[in-house]
Amino acid sequence: MKRFLLLLLVVLLGWGVYERENLWAFPDIISAYTAKEYCSCRYVTNNDAGYCRGYVKQWLPTSQFTDDSASKTITVSGMGRSNSAQWLSDRQGCRLIP
Repeated sequence: MKRFLLLLLVVLLGWGVYERENLWAFPDIISAYTAKEYCSCRYVTNNDAGYCRGYVKQWLPTSQFTDDSASKTITVSGMGRSNSAQWLSDRQGCRLIP
């Protein structure tokens, strides 16, 4: 049994090293997706803020969420990363702010 657990640990560590770039990018995906989708829901399709919060709710929680309606900018933090999206125009919609 101990050998099996040791082998499983080695396999998981090997997989982690192989997928390190994807694993490192994952925390950014949570906040970027939430900011972009909420911006599109709120300012492109003009839905209610409460509806859009439910629409972008994920299994992994976000730690900070701000909706600046004056500049139509959304900032979301989660898993130690923060991303923002801003509405540009009816034709262009929303984009992530670098």
